[in-house]
Amino acid sequence: MAPKWRELAEKLAERIRSGEYAPGQQLPHIRDLVEAGEGSKSTVHAAYKALEAEGLVTSSRGHGTVVREQAPLKRLGIARYDKVKWRDGDEVAFIADRVASGRAYKRGEQTQSVSLVQAPLVVAQAHGLSEGAEVYARARLVKEGDQPTHSLTSYYRREHVEGTRIVDPTPGPAGMGGGFRVLYDAGYEIDHMREELRARVATPDEAAQLQLAPGEWVVELHRTTYTADGTVVEFAIGVHAATRFAWSYDFKVPDSAQGAAK
Repeated sequence: MAPKWRELAEKLAERIRSGEYAPGQQLPHIRDLVEAGEGSKSTVHAAYKALEAEGLVTSSRGHGTVVREQAPLKRLGIARYDKVKWRDGDEVAFIADRVASGRAYKRGEQTQSVSLVQAPLVVAQAHGLSEGAEVYARARLVKEGDQPTHSLTSYYRREHVEGTRIVDPTPGPAGMGGGFRVLYDAGYEIDHMREELRARVATPDEAAQLQLAPGEWVVELHRTTYTADGTVVEFAIGVHAATRFAWSYDFKVPDSAQGAAK
């Protein structure tokens, strides 16, 4: 037999999925479920923690346990970097995701800090620099309303961005079109990029920053952005709350045999 807390967690999860408990609705107080005969205080608490770990609810002091919005943000793959969005318009990547998801956004929902740092090994290797060389780090935290969705830190060579809007810490994207438009105007038009994804448990600092439950998972993104001649103009590390995104890729299937036949 499953433990009592697991049985209660599954019962509550079914009520959430059926819509009986709607997104944004507060679940009953622990004492109310205890009085209703659903189990001891420790049983109900364990059930709520299980729901939180599964991404179904959030818990905070003063707000109780609240049903989480279940429709994840669509995190576009290739389409979010379409040049027409940022070169000819003002739809930077995180805004492209919101538009594709039918969700509202404000430019100020992206905040950042900019600093000169010594390049960690992975950053130095991406840029072809010596470990410890000075690079600009542009660290962003992106929120949807009051809830953080992900963090992203981009690392740039000093000679590529010094004196540009990229090193301006004002909240929001770096002017119209964001960082890619800044690089474009500086003569560094992005041509191709590589993204690597890995899933892992959030660190305590990440859990605090992204408002995650203990043990909740994140998707770590490494993005390397190149010009047509192979120059790396940005290396970025992102940490995304796994339950808050659905990753979407749409691309033409390659056929390398056709190229070889020519």
